[in-house]
Amino acid sequence: MTLFRLAVLAALVCANSAEAADMAFFVKNLRKEAVAVELFSRDRETVWPGNDKVFLIDPNSQKSVPLSCNQGERICYGAWVDGNDRISAGVGPDNDQPCDTCCFICVEHTTETIDLVP
Repeated sequence: MTLFRLAVLAALVCANSAEAADMAFFVKNLRKEAVAVELFSRDRETVWPGNDKVFLIDPNSQKSVPLSCNQGERICYGAWVDGNDRISAGVGPDNDQPCDTCCFICVEHTTETIDLVP
């Protein structure tokens, strides 16, 4: 087997052996309006909860959002006022807004907290 084939095989094995991890996001909605939240992978085409659904969080309430992700994967949140996506936080409803503090690294058995403030 040539060195090139060995390198390709090794790359394929590494790419397909992403370790799954279970983690959670604890989202606190400190606003007076309900908010919709989605979590976006920055490393693959994955959105939680997916299937055109969102996590809906009532005003002044909180929700724990468990998910399964790939160890080391970057996950960013997008949040917006329910019914008005022009008022948004994080990477926004379309995962297209710049954000320095709204992404987290997937780590097994961890919980990250997201505070959505007015």
